[in-house]
Amino acid sequence: MRFIEIAWRSDLYRQEVELRDRLLRAPLGLAFDADELDAEQQQLHFGIIDEQSTLIACVVVVPRGSTHAKIRQMVVDEPYQRQGIGASLLRGTETELTHRGFQSIELSARDLATGFYEKLGYRVEGEPFIEVRIPHFKMTKLLLPADPNEAHRRNPR
Repeated sequence: MRFIEIAWRSDLYRQEVELRDRLLRAPLGLAFDADELDAEQQQLHFGIIDEQSTLIACVVVVPRGSTHAKIRQMVVDEPYQRQGIGASLLRGTETELTHRGFQSIELSARDLATGFYEKLGYRVEGEPFIEVRIPHFKMTKLLLPADPNEAHRRNPR
């Protein structure tokens, strides 16, 4: 299995949209529209592919300025859940964002997923809220630079 960046409108992007639609949207009675997918051109897309280059997990990242990003619609295909793939996807995404200069990340976690994110260093901020008809929590994490010298420059003692 391999971490990859997914190019917008590529074959892997089409697999990504299908995976997100099947597991995240359709169960809630929601569907993507053309304008929503067009807007994703400005977002970052990452995934994990298997040995046959089939997408088995994906995440969309929305840059919110030059140093802050928001994760949205992270999903692992059902046969691959509870095998550490989601954690690998998130760690790969964080590493890639750090290399691009991002310093913090946020996400809206479904209430049942907060424990997963907490184990990976995210913390809940504020009260629960309803998003796409289900309870969510805002969660945040500071990203550590890949270069230890960069960490010292950001946070001198």
